Amino acid sequence: MLPHQFRHLDLNLLRVFDEVMNERSLTRAADKLAITQPAVSNAMRRLRDALNDELLVRSGQGVEPTPLANALWPVVRESLARLQSSFAPERFDPANATQAFVVAMADATAATLLPSLMHILETESPGVSVHVQPLTTRDPREELEAETADLAVGYFPFVLAEMTARAQSGDLVDFESRRLYDGEYICVMRKDHPLSEGLLTLERYCDARHMLVSFSGQPFGFLDEALASIGRKRRVVLTVNQYFTAARVVARTDLITVLPRHFVPATGIADLLAFQPLPLRVEAVHVDALWRSRSGHIPPSALEWMLHALERSARAAFPDLELPM
Repeated sequence: MLPHQFRHLDLNLLRVFDEVMNERSLTRAADKLAITQPAVSNAMRRLRDALNDELLVRSGQGVEPTPLANALWPVVRESLARLQSSFAPERFDPANATQAFVVAMADATAATLLPSLMHILETESPGVSVHVQPLTTRDPREELEAETADLAVGYFPFVLAEMTARAQSGDLVDFESRRLYDGEYICVMRKDHPLSEGLLTLERYCDARHMLVSFSGQPFGFLDEALASIGRKRRVVLTVNQYFTAARVVARTDLITVLPRHFVPATGIADLLAFQPLPLRVEAVHVDALWRSRSGHIPPSALEWMLHALERSARAAFPDLELPM
């Protein structure tokens, strides 16, 4: 942009540009900005004229940015965030806060973190509430984008890999993550199951009848991918979406399943269960918090406080973990 163009530019147009880029829709941007859609259209027209670029082109039900718009947006977003922070710095006061957080997580994660998290809230921030909703996917970015959840806590290897690749290529990354703890998966069965004794070989494992815990309901998980990579497969005869359900079922049947090791004591029926190491190598389970970089209704200081509370809860659940203080 030329200097004289910037001197005459209405900076309010950048706020509209940021929201349209964020929503990829003039209608949704208008709703977020509490103005009419014609006002948004007029602001974008003025900005296009000033920059001599289309900025956004129609695509299906929304709009897609031009190369110039993609280049400008990170700068505009960061500048607006700094201005907002300078003019109206927000400080989260735990003792007097009444913030409500919506967190998506699986039952095993909730069983691990919530007891300590609730203790923190009761003693330090009694006005704060947490609504936990089921985690139904390994890629919760759509829910975070739609703001049906403020945070997602779980195992998101493909999401984090994609975020890293985008950041390394210089692309804008709309989400952030923070590692909470690491775990491992084990094979779980009833106490007197034939596979509970002796070495659990790959052959014996693949010949067994399996139950899969699948958040999405798909009868194919990361373990099936690991087996397929070595030319093997297993027979999944039951798919459920909760670890607690899986533990109850295997305790009373001949099925075997895979559960996080740290979750077994939380089932309340650990004395009815036996477990074996998996007969193939799988990656460690990294449990991360994932959130949208720019939340529409959660102040950054409040989000940071909740993340720190989750880290403290993980430290209480796993005293040997090296976590940030």
